[in-house]
Amino acid sequence: MADTIVALATPTGRSGIGVVRLSGGDAVHIAQKLAGDEGFEFRPRHSHLVKLVDPAGGEVIDEAIATYFKAPHSFTGEDVVEVSCHGSPVLLRRVIDICLSVGARLAEPGEFSLRALGNGRMNLAEAEAIRDLIDAQTVASARQAVRQMRGEFSHQLQPIKDELLDEIVLLESALEFVEDDLPETQSEATRIRLSRIVDEVDRIAGTFKAGRLIRDGLRVALVGRPNVGKSSLFNALLGSERAIVTDIAGTTRDQIHERFTIGDIPVSLIDTAGLRETEDTVESIGVERSRRTMADADLVLVMVDASESLKDEDREIIASVRELNHLVVVNKIDKVEMKTISDFKFEISDLDSKSGDQVTNMVPVSAKTGGGLDRLQRAIVEPFSAQDASSNGFLVTDARHHDLLVRAAAEIRHSLDLLEQRASEEIVLIGLHNALRYLGQITGETTTEDMLTRIFSTFCIGK
Repeated sequence: MADTIVALATPTGRSGIGVVRLSGGDAVHIAQKLAGDEGFEFRPRHSHLVKLVDPAGGEVIDEAIATYFKAPHSFTGEDVVEVSCHGSPVLLRRVIDICLSVGARLAEPGEFSLRALGNGRMNLAEAEAIRDLIDAQTVASARQAVRQMRGEFSHQLQPIKDELLDEIVLLESALEFVEDDLPETQSEATRIRLSRIVDEVDRIAGTFKAGRLIRDGLRVALVGRPNVGKSSLFNALLGSERAIVTDIAGTTRDQIHERFTIGDIPVSLIDTAGLRETEDTVESIGVERSRRTMADADLVLVMVDASESLKDEDREIIASVRELNHLVVVNKIDKVEMKTISDFKFEISDLDSKSGDQVTNMVPVSAKTGGGLDRLQRAIVEPFSAQDASSNGFLVTDARHHDLLVRAAAEIRHSLDLLEQRASEEIVLIGLHNALRYLGQITGETTTEDMLTRIFSTFCIGK
């Protein structure tokens, strides 16, 4: 924290503008050397047009806009200077090298945000929201990240922590000053308040399913025997010719991954090798990868060909996904009449349904004409959209936060059970202290240094 750090704050590559960020006690002094004038006066919250000079030879390398943010009124809470120059990768690398040569150190991933956390400019949940906002793939995920970054999650947690702390103080006082057990009326009041607290923690944790959906999206595997049109459907859903399509069986030998969105939900679509017995070494490796992908996917799309009778390979594939979330996609409906499609779907229904009388997970499509694609997209996200992904309410999107909320709720429940059993306050307090610590880890109040290192290592270097 004593070093002055420097990093590129904009993406690598060619651009109109590139921003080099300095933070630390020597930020202004280093910027003065970079401007070729150690007496240059940088005024706080003002932008200055400066010539960038290489101190080694006095060569002017660019003209730039330098903006000074004086501590503590900056992103990191330290003196910060941001230099906006032309976005040539060679030039930006040279600017950073000059800063390093005159006393700066290259920033670690997330170190600017870590310093902001250390200087009280934000808490850990708000810092993680910055990373989520940068990584957001949809408007809905960006909206949730902004809400967390503005402190909405922290504001929801604070009353819970305050109430929990009040109960801890009450029980600690009883342990210290009351020789007998708590009176039944007071014990009952404590149970009511703790029950209310755990219900609120459960409510917040319960938003994670929808939150994870809009942040991470769905992993969808497209499987079937060769030549049923998997790659054609893959291209149709993406709206581009991403996969090679031929009449030759086994064209796709390895997995192809692409991302697209359905509404506000990101979808990672995986086109897999056709499932069949083969002696081709390369194709057999692809088939084995397909089977592993099926097991890991959130949803499996099993594709069959409506223009052909159901084959034994189709039956085996459908049977293998019976315990998984899956849809049967009946492709090539443009080649058959509606009556034929109904017969074909009835044949699958009899195979796929345990009761044999009701199946709702089949969708007829034509990858060639685009018929049924809208219905298929709705069917893909419908099972996972129990809560509206564009909800106006705040959603927990981070698995770490969800895990800590679940742990905190479990500890409070355990303490409630102990209260019911008339256990001593000393034992009851163990779970409540643990719960308070878990809630504190969400915002960084009780997070260990190792955990902070792991979290901020997922940030980009300039943030």
